[in-house]
This record gives sequence, structure tokens and C-alpha cells, in this order.
Amino acid sequence: MWRPSSAYGAEGRNEIDGAELRDNASMATPAPFRLTMDLLDDAASLQRALLPLSREPSGPVWNLDELSDIIDPASLVGAAVLVGLVSRPQGTQVLLTRRNDSLQHHAGQVSFPGGRIDPGDRCALDAALREAFEEVALSPDSVAPMGFLDPYATITGFRVLPVVARLPADYRVEPNPDEVAEAFEVPLAPLLNGEQLVMRSGEYRGRTRGYWEYHVGPHRIWGATAAMLVNLARRLGTDI
Repeated sequence: MWRPSSAYGAEGRNEIDGAELRDNASMATPAPFRLTMDLLDDAASLQRALLPLSREPSGPVWNLDELSDIIDPASLVGAAVLVGLVSRPQGTQVLLTRRNDSLQHHAGQVSFPGGRIDPGDRCALDAALREAFEEVALSPDSVAPMGFLDPYATITGFRVLPVVARLPADYRVEPNPDEVAEAFEVPLAPLLNGEQLVMRSGEYRGRTRGYWEYHVGPHRIWGATAAMLVNLARRLGTDI
């Protein structure tokens, strides 16, 4: 089994929110409040910032205003992703994947492990754990779920529930080559502080729409994955 490193790989795009947007503009995003600690050093505060695992979020998606003209909230397909955090000497890292470049859909995109909630899944948490196992062989027994982020709608018709979880320092993954080109970690604090983050806009289905984008080394993290990181940052009190 291979352990993911913090080394940067090839550029990718977001997995679930994969529709193409014509980029029109970008704007640097200020972040007056900054996280400087290892986030997992104060796990209790992190858990308080999340929605509780005991009650799966059933409310509206937090980005509905941006997509209200092209999606029907009642017809969104349930999906879940795993936001895996691990404590390292240099600070908290977050686990990401890059999809196989040969895939027909969303090739090369950077995302959290996850996907559609299947009929056999008891809940969104089960789906996130199952997908993480299928994509990168991450053992469910090694995952310590902490809570949910807010539901997020993608332009491709998914209602995604992100599950934030703690991973042990010695966790192992083995990417499924049919789906995933690589699994890797990036430092979390710069993402939550808005470093290397821009708000871009693009034309899609008749109007200009905004979307978040991070550049971390050679990686481009955008769309749904970037938005979920922004949601986590805002829940922790950062102003991005």
C-alpha cells in the first residue's frame, strides 16, 4: 500500500462539478482573519464548527442562488465526499485525489474522494466511506468522522454532502488506476486563509457565474472542491 506524500502532481480540475466555464475574470481574495495553528490540535473547536453527524443536513444547498435558474433542488442526486484531514509535523494536511487522465468524464480533475449515494448506502457517511475505499482503498476503520459541511449543489445536478474526518498519521491508500491517477496531501491552513485563492467568473448557460479556484503548486483546485474548502474556512471564522 502506498502512502500519499505532500509532493505536488499534475494540474487537474474538480471531479463532480466538472462542466466547462469560459473564464472571464479573476480577483484576489483578502483574508483578514488567519488560521495559524494546526487545526487538528484543537479538534473540539473544529467539531463545533461542523454540522453534527447525528443529524444529516436536510436543508437547502448553500449555493442555490448561483444555480437557481438551471437546477431543480428537488431533483438533485445525492452524493457525498470525504474531506480527510491528517496531522503532520508541518501542520494539518488534507487528502485529495486526481482522476485518471484517460477517463471520458472529468479527466485529470482534482477532488475529494467521493461520489453518488447508492441505494445500498445507509446514509451519506456510508457513501463517502465506500467511495473512498473504492477509489483509493482507504480503510473505513481508519477514518474518524467529525461532522458535515453544508450541502452543496453542482451544476451537473448533484447535492453533495461533505464529511469532514480525521485520518491517522499512518493511514495508507492505493489509488484504483481505473479511476484515480494519484492521491496526495496539501497543507490546509493556506487554503483556509485564502492564499492562492481567486474568485473567477465564466459564462455558462446564458449568464455569468462565479466560482472559486485555488492554485497549489501545479494543482488547480476549482469548482465544487474549492467551494467546499471555502465553506469549511467560513465555518471556522475566516473571512474569505
